[in-house]
Amino acid sequence: MRRVLILGANGAVAKAAINSFLENTNYTLRLFLRDANRLPDYASDRIRVREGDATNYEDVENAMDDVDFVVASLSGELDKEATVIAKAMANKNVKRLVFVTALGIYDEVPGNFGAWVKDQVSDKLKVYREAADIIESSGLDYTILRPAWLSHKNEIDYETTAKNEPFKGTEVSRKSVAAVIVNIAKDPELYLNENIGINKPNSTGDKPSWL
Repeated sequence: MRRVLILGANGAVAKAAINSFLENTNYTLRLFLRDANRLPDYASDRIRVREGDATNYEDVENAMDDVDFVVASLSGELDKEATVIAKAMANKNVKRLVFVTALGIYDEVPGNFGAWVKDQVSDKLKVYREAADIIESSGLDYTILRPAWLSHKNEIDYETTAKNEPFKGTEVSRKSVAAVIVNIAKDPELYLNENIGINKPNSTGDKPSWL
């Protein structure tokens, strides 16, 4: 049975992934975050919670014990977190990683929406790009996800683009990103060593639909 470590477990994408894992697999989940009190009360004996800081090597390395699949959905100092994760996974011989970054880190988002994204998150793009570079050069079996603007819509509806392709669409549901994560856990060859954009089909525009 697969044992999954979710780093940044209090984030919205991570919470969607937790729910999807509980509904669609029998995997054991280890949830890693700074403050366990911020998590909902998951009524499942398949969950273990570990508090820690994703920029602290010892915290992350200790969380790697007895896991075989890692999901990182973090924010903030993502370059430092990527460095710590890559080192800890290598030292613990844990190979498979799904690492969530952001759209726009390769200037791959065209048109007015691309300009809007830069205006919204330009201060983060350099650090998120550096984090992706660290993961790609780590030697791990990685998948990097670059979601479109995230929605809370209760739907699974997505398409993907490769790293060297223009990004499509403006939005995607967190539930869709969670579905991709769970599908990779079920089939670790899926998107292996790929860096993919994820968007809802036919969602082109200057901004996400709700803005």
